[in-house]
Amino acid sequence: MKLASRVYVAGHRGMVGSAILRHLRQEGYANLVFRTRQELDLTDQAAVYRFFEQQRPEYVFLAAARVGGIGANSTCPADFIRDNLAIQWNVIDASHRFGVIKLLFLGSSCIYPKFAPQPIREEYLLSGTLEPTNEPYAVAKIAGLKMCEAYNRQHGTNFICAMPTNLYGPGDNFDLETSHVLPALIRKFHEARQGKAPGVSVWGSGEPRREFLHVDDLAAACVFLMNRYEGPEIVNVGTGEDLTIRELAELIRDVVGYSGQITYDASRPDGTPRKLLDVSRIRSLGWCPQIPLRLGLEETYRWYLQEARSL
Repeated sequence: MKLASRVYVAGHRGMVGSAILRHLRQEGYANLVFRTRQELDLTDQAAVYRFFEQQRPEYVFLAAARVGGIGANSTCPADFIRDNLAIQWNVIDASHRFGVIKLLFLGSSCIYPKFAPQPIREEYLLSGTLEPTNEPYAVAKIAGLKMCEAYNRQHGTNFICAMPTNLYGPGDNFDLETSHVLPALIRKFHEARQGKAPGVSVWGSGEPRREFLHVDDLAAACVFLMNRYEGPEIVNVGTGEDLTIRELAELIRDVVGYSGQITYDASRPDGTPRKLLDVSRIRSLGWCPQIPLRLGLEETYRWYLQEARSL
């Protein structure tokens, strides 16, 4: 991309899209295009086609998606598969129809089989059954990356796919009903500290292992891939390191400054036992993350105190 290139960030108000927008601005990209959900419904095909025909973006970051944690995925599976399929279909097809030079599609590490060998290599895709708690979302994301592959093969487009690990950072969703584990723990421990509660209950056994990447690191990786990578293979984006949910909870408790007890509710689902990405492909291209987990958690908690305490 040139600094004057016309760049569309789909989903610019979400955690990932807003981080990509911040990074692009920091790098000096000045011809940025974005629309709120009220201004452009990405599930409306006719509206998306009109937008692309009028704006003619040259590069597209497809970060728009319906996302949520185990609870949200379990209670609204139809919404997750419907909305994500519609968004992907409309934006990817419009990018082909209206001459986008390059598109980056953001998937998710949940596309991989529940019991995939660890760390998870890109070629493990479709080698086993998915985690049932987020299968509709995962199927939609798999469809999106396969759509990019198919358009590249049939139409000669340049659509690339990045598969990030679990993300966190400023702009995250802290709603206890729909959030992922890390922001939910930040809010739980903060509220327990404020209310002087004797303990905090955490979903599951605490034994599953997870990898966490700061969203600003992901944004840097996305711009890096847009500028440096062309190829048919999907690319994992992560840290290559993981920890147990129990270790994460203890770390967040320390960052928040809460001194109460932690209990684990084994009646709640654990999800996938372990999910650690093999990041050798993106490392070989010359990219690696820069934000250590504790530092990122401290920054995220400060953001929560400043911006999200009204939630």
